[in-house]
Amino acid sequence: MSTPPPWISWNGDAPLVVVALHHGHDLRDEVAGCMALDSDARRREEDPWTGLWATIAETGIVVSRSRFEVDLNRPRELAVYRTPAESWGLDVWKQPLDAGVVERSLELHTDFYRMVETHLDRLLSLHAHVVVLDLHSYNHRRDGEGEPAASPAENPDWNVGTGNLDRVLFAPVVERFLHDLASWERADGERFDVRENVRFQGGFLATWLHLRYPGRVCVLAVECKKHFMDEWTGAATAAALEEPRRALAATVPGLLEELVRL
Repeated sequence: MSTPPPWISWNGDAPLVVVALHHGHDLRDEVAGCMALDSDARRREEDPWTGLWATIAETGIVVSRSRFEVDLNRPRELAVYRTPAESWGLDVWKQPLDAGVVERSLELHTDFYRMVETHLDRLLSLHAHVVVLDLHSYNHRRDGEGEPAASPAENPDWNVGTGNLDRVLFAPVVERFLHDLASWERADGERFDVRENVRFQGGFLATWLHLRYPGRVCVLAVECKKHFMDEWTGAATAAALEEPRRALAATVPGLLEELVRL
């Protein structure tokens, strides 16, 4: 059986890229044969549905391959989980992976970053600066299905990771994004709790892009709490999924406006 492509991408000319690194659930056959985890256990640590939100941008990348095959938000040497300590205490593999299996997974990591570089090089030939929204979601009911959620005080609706960008240079972009996302009025009349660097500060993609394009690329690592879905079953309604997408879409004009002013 053939494995679907590891990602899809599309191109536009606006200086904004949206990436859904952990959207995927697919495994190539040889990896699936080594996997000790069932589909539900894997999906709980993936970021299902985030790929739907990438459609807010003219340029987007949605990864369809599971992070349990290769985690594209980690350095290459750490991108294939080897031990439970590297994977939330989970025993991922039936037995230690053959070196050939690992290397073929790591080839995807190399190919992915070449592809990202191609997209950014093209956009930076058109614009002085580019914003990348690195979309993720995170669990807040780890105690079990039906158990109380983690404290909202430490788990905002949206965590915006800015720990490895030039916070002084890109302050207008960051603050406009935080403001516009927090200003979005939900269907229940409330507003999202949006905070910076509470749970996550950004992963390898952000680090790599900031080092590769210093002063020109601003990566916002955007983590949405899985309030829009049941993180144990993976179920989500169309209306619940649409609300985060619309909130993100509402930030795009402000992001592009602030970029022009830099």
